[in-house]
Amino acid sequence: MSEFDFDLFTIGAGSGGVRAARLAGSLGKRSALAEEWTVGGTCVHRGCIPKKFYVYASHFADDFGDAAAYGWSVEGVRFDWPTLVAAKKKELKRLEGIYGKVLGDAGVELFPARAVLEDAHTIRIGERRVTAENIVIATGGRPYLQDIPGAEHMITSDEVFDLPEFPKRVVIAGAGYIALEFACIFRGLGSDVTVVYRRTGVLRGFDEDIRKSVQREMEAKGIRFVFEAVFEAVEKKPDGLDVRLSNGTVLEADQVLMAAGRNPNTKGLGLEAAGVELEENGAVRVDAYSRTSQPHIFAIGDCTHRVNLTPVAIHEAICVIDTLFKDTPHARDHEHIATAVFTQPPVGTVGLTEEEARARFDEVDVYRARFRPLKHTITGREEFVMIKIIADRRTDRVLGVHMVGMDAAEIIQAVAIAVKAGVTKAAMDATMAVHPTTAEELVLMYEPVA
Repeated sequence: MSEFDFDLFTIGAGSGGVRAARLAGSLGKRSALAEEWTVGGTCVHRGCIPKKFYVYASHFADDFGDAAAYGWSVEGVRFDWPTLVAAKKKELKRLEGIYGKVLGDAGVELFPARAVLEDAHTIRIGERRVTAENIVIATGGRPYLQDIPGAEHMITSDEVFDLPEFPKRVVIAGAGYIALEFACIFRGLGSDVTVVYRRTGVLRGFDEDIRKSVQREMEAKGIRFVFEAVFEAVEKKPDGLDVRLSNGTVLEADQVLMAAGRNPNTKGLGLEAAGVELEENGAVRVDAYSRTSQPHIFAIGDCTHRVNLTPVAIHEAICVIDTLFKDTPHARDHEHIATAVFTQPPVGTVGLTEEEARARFDEVDVYRARFRPLKHTITGREEFVMIKIIADRRTDRVLGVHMVGMDAAEIIQAVAIAVKAGVTKAAMDATMAVHPTTAEELVLMYEPVA
């Protein structure tokens, strides 16, 4: 009989934590999971899932407009914010129930309370103390909130889904994927939107052609950008909020959204008492196997601040369980991770940017196309698709694929399989096109542009 209460204790019931706890339980291990908020974590309740619902909702304005060009008469169109919020809450409650059921079916003991490490094997949950042979930290991240006068008048992505009233004027800080997605959501639902960013250009770290394409498409939809400026203060007025910027501009708003990044959620967990080392930004320091400075304590997901994506956290959880309980040690694989940004139009990307490819390879071929999708040749909408392929000239291997435009997220998921498998540009060229589709351009770009 083990000297510990549990074989695995997981702190944090987001996607990664739930997967780790459930897999351990399904292997017959004594598995426990602590969560002070609600099962499902940020992705289910304050991130990916509700955001996608709101993206769907915001796109209907364009759809109604496009329908008229195709002969449909659409009259009496009206958007009701409380209906959307209520529908979202109902579905998330259902998902939370599913998460609870799969944990119960796997025999996982759920502690609905905050867990704090007292030493390397002891966890305190309220007044109760338990011990665990192995521990997984999966506490995710939290939104950054700028410390300025009037910060209490700002909201973050934690609150944005449940606003009591729909805001007609929205000012957003940041130009990463969270900021841009909400800018498109609110603009699509009818808000006047201004995005403020301390640098120039959006989506820092993405391929340059993606950055330019997204900004151009968002500006065409009426979203305003103010670059080289930051918030200095937010002041409450009888008719809304005034946002004072570092360049002297004052913006009027009904809601001010701080979306300038997220921080690892590691404060107050007792990690220091357990001997777990942290990075300067508060992230848990881990090796390739997600193991911390304590060999029996692992950390996965956003609290490690490696690749902050839900599927990555789940992948890391699977690797940890294989390493701990299946005698098949697996290092996490962060190469060729496909990702999407649900702007309007959306972004899909996998592999190296052009800048990264040129830094790592001697000779690089770049293929690029920009065109209006067939749908909009009738609607007249000034919305374009940009597709870009980057290949190593020496080996012909495709190094990266980047897309902005209709169905980009869905298309890039399929393309990512090929890139991960080491597809060559010649193999793509030899593939027959599916016509007429947006994605066919992927196999029709025969001549490099650079």
